[in-house]
Amino acid sequence: METMSYVISMLEKIVNIPSPSGYTREVMQAVEEEAEKFGCSFAYNRKGGLIIEVPGQKQEVLGLSAHVDTLGAMVRSITPAGMLTLVPVGGYMMETIEGMYCKIHTRTGKTYTGTILTKEPSVHTYDNARTLERKARNMEIRLDELAESADDVKDLEIAPGDYISFDPMFVHTKSGFIKSRHLDDKASVAILLGVLKDIFKSGHKPERTLKIVISNYEEVGFGASWIPEDIEEFLAVDMGALGDDLTGNERKVSICAQDSTGPYDYEMTNRLIAVAKERGLDYAVDVFPHYGSDVGAAMKGGHNIRGALIGPGVHASHGTERTHEKGMEQTLKLIEGFIGLPFDGRS
Repeated sequence: METMSYVISMLEKIVNIPSPSGYTREVMQAVEEEAEKFGCSFAYNRKGGLIIEVPGQKQEVLGLSAHVDTLGAMVRSITPAGMLTLVPVGGYMMETIEGMYCKIHTRTGKTYTGTILTKEPSVHTYDNARTLERKARNMEIRLDELAESADDVKDLEIAPGDYISFDPMFVHTKSGFIKSRHLDDKASVAILLGVLKDIFKSGHKPERTLKIVISNYEEVGFGASWIPEDIEEFLAVDMGALGDDLTGNERKVSICAQDSTGPYDYEMTNRLIAVAKERGLDYAVDVFPHYGSDVGAAMKGGHNIRGALIGPGVHASHGTERTHEKGMEQTLKLIEGFIGLPFDGRS
């Protein structure tokens, strides 16, 4: 499927653009450039989120969202030995970033590389290397620079408050798996760009006018706390959590019935299930008790909307994640069915 080749290439492109929550200008510009190719109009909100508009057959407005911000960290302090301590941006286990290559983005425009380690990183040297608790206070960054003191680091113009991004390690395997950090939620951003491509190529208008919100603070809880007031229904395209007693997998699109903020809209969720059945999609309906989305942020922001959530199954979310091209394709097809694009049965 031509569209899926585009989606995966776009995912590889944007996943390699550093964008921890709040540090998203460059990746937003990349998404904006793609939206322009498809004739879409767009605007930015005051928080730096992007809103892409697609005229529909009706004036009624359906909102779609995906978030382009990712997990990351910030420099907390500089040690006397020239190491950097950190604080997390977003919620993840420290074990998932131990040994990761990273970049430090200074507020003066410089970028440096380094590696995230514990403060006792070698079993040859430290008695407690294996048992040291993996928490932020016990982690630090070894810079790839000749910096052996705090003054050496300051001379590099690195300072507390500088952003730290993680190497995504993107790989697309011959068997169709895509393993990378930050599939949450750049996989769904790429899928929405694929939907725009199909709308543009086919010439078919969606049934309702679309306002696609690309949010930039979702990982810290307030990505879509403001959305355009004319949105009546809001569909978050995020990711399907996997594991435990859940029924989803990486090759399915997950439809979330409830997350930590409570149940999603009953009728919207039923319509998504009906579209999945009508189009013969591989889907799962699950409940994610440790999960939140842009819909929840919008509702907490006081918006009078109906909301639902879907996304491709992503294994080891907020860690070294993995999905499959089939799960991404099922998600794209479900979105296109929900917005009323014709279905030709091709895969």
